[in-house]
Amino acid sequence: MSCSETFASYAFRSLGFGERRLPVSDITLCDQVTLIGSGMIWNIYFGILAILLGFFTSQALALAKTSSNPLIRKPTEWFIFVFRGSPLFIQFFFAYFLFLTIKQSVPMLSDLTNAWLGAAIVLWFNTTAYSAEIFYGALMAIPKGDLEAADAYGFTGFKRFRRIVWPTMMRLAWPAYTNEAIFIFHSTTLVFLSGFPALQQKGDALYYASYFADKTFNPFIPYPILAGYFVVATLCIITVYGLIGKRLNRHLPQPRQKRPRMLAQIFR
Repeated sequence: MSCSETFASYAFRSLGFGERRLPVSDITLCDQVTLIGSGMIWNIYFGILAILLGFFTSQALALAKTSSNPLIRKPTEWFIFVFRGSPLFIQFFFAYFLFLTIKQSVPMLSDLTNAWLGAAIVLWFNTTAYSAEIFYGALMAIPKGDLEAADAYGFTGFKRFRRIVWPTMMRLAWPAYTNEAIFIFHSTTLVFLSGFPALQQKGDALYYASYFADKTFNPFIPYPILAGYFVVATLCIITVYGLIGKRLNRHLPQPRQKRPRMLAQIFR
């Protein structure tokens, strides 16, 4: 079949649409690019969901960690310690067996053992723990002069947090948080290696890359294709987060970039 027919048949196969039977012989480059790209839909889903949910819950945990109440601070510290101290790969396995136990006790929660929900929860909790520590460090690094200025202007409570503390925290934490977003997106490849099954072969990009590597006995084609997709996705993350970072720092003086004087360099 032509490349356009291959795209029409396999572009959304990872979601259950299109051709059900995977190619087993005469596998072309177009087959591999299309199917691995189809699997990237799941990686993007896991990454976006974990980043969006973790963005809000991590800030809540960062604030809870600064609380003087031990009933709030201690559980937060232990949550962060457990998910930062154990490998993500092991977290997937423990979570799967935990969700399997819950499923047997409460059949209504059977979707917890499916990758689309169970693996997403693990990624969410993992990035929440790492991001919470990033935002906590940013909170501790807020200049004391900013807080004193807020007190001088009469900012208290939520208004003080919204106008002074939160913007400064975001500005200080954003470079490190950008790295965390890239890391958790790359970590979505571990879903295929975890205990969460790929139902009806609806796997992620690594699932299809491994399939082609086994069928063609040549891993030097599917895995570079997979890496290429992740490089493009990483560039998108860097671009979006870079624009947000510029927005957060728009009030700061920007260094002027002088144009190089070519004639001065030539006749120097």
